[in-house]
Amino acid sequence: MKIAFIGLGNMGAPMARNLIAAGHDVTGCDPVATPDDIPMAATNAEAVKGADVVITMLPNGDILSAVSAEIHPVMQKDAVHLDCSTVDVQSARNAAQSAEKYGLLSVDAPVSGGIGGATDGTLTFMAGGSDAAFAKVQPLFDIMGQKAVHCGPSGNGQAAKICNNMILGATMIATCEAIALADKLGLGRQEMFDVVSTSSGSSWSMNTYCPAPGIGPKTPADNAYTPGFAAALMLKDLRLSQQAAAAVGADTPMGARATEIYADFVELHGMGGMDFSAMLPHLAEKSRS
Repeated sequence: MKIAFIGLGNMGAPMARNLIAAGHDVTGCDPVATPDDIPMAATNAEAVKGADVVITMLPNGDILSAVSAEIHPVMQKDAVHLDCSTVDVQSARNAAQSAEKYGLLSVDAPVSGGIGGATDGTLTFMAGGSDAAFAKVQPLFDIMGQKAVHCGPSGNGQAAKICNNMILGATMIATCEAIALADKLGLGRQEMFDVVSTSSGSSWSMNTYCPAPGIGPKTPADNAYTPGFAAALMLKDLRLSQQAAAAVGADTPMGARATEIYADFVELHGMGGMDFSAMLPHLAEKSRS
C-alpha cells in the first residue's frame, strides 16, 4: 500500500519503520520529528496525496480535528484515515464524520503496548469503524501489532482504550501501595511477588509490568523507570476516562481517585517524564498522614 504517516514521535516512528520493513511505500510528515530513515513530505497535504491509507498518531483531539480538516479534502476517495492517537471519544467520532463527508473510510484505533510494543511490532489495537474500513487496514495491524480487536462503530476504539487504561492506572496504584506496605511489614518483595502473581491479587501491573526492580520480568523499573509508558500519558488517559464518564453520567470513584493521585504525581511532584510505575518509589517514601 501507499501509506502516509502523520506524527512520527516515540510511537509513530517505529510503527512507520515496521511498515517500511514490510515493503509498504510510506511517506511521513511531522512538524518536529524528522527521522533520517523515513521518507518525509514538507506538508500533511503533500504526504496524503494518492495514499491508500493515512495513519495519524497525534497528541490530542484538537490536533486530530485540525489535521483531519487539512487532509480529508485532499485524500483520494475510498482511502482510509486510520487514527492511532488516544483522544476523547467525541473527537474520534467527529473525525469519522468528517471522513464520511469526503467519501473516505475511517478507523479509530488507539494502541496499547508502549514504545517497546511499537518497536517490536507487538501492539494491541482497539478499533472502531465500519467492517469495510477495518478489513482494509487489518493487514497493517498484523505488521504493527500482535492483536487488533474490532470494538464496533467509530469512537468505540477510544472507549475501549480509556476504559482499559482506567483499570491499568488504578491497579498500578494498588500494586505499588501493596508493595510499599509489604516493605513496611518486613515482607520481602520477591516473596510478595511469588505469592501475589499466582494468587487472587495477580494483575498485569504485578505479573508483567512489576514496578519493583529486580522482580519478575524485566520492566522499566529495571532501567531507573525510563518510560515505556510515561506518567504524563497515564494522567492524560485517566482524564479522558473521567471526561467520558462525566459525559454519560457514569460513576467511577476509583478512576476519579486514580486521576487525582497521578495528577499529584505528575504536576505537584514533576514526575511526568518517568514511567507510570515510578509510583512505587514515590509511595514507598511516603508515610501515613
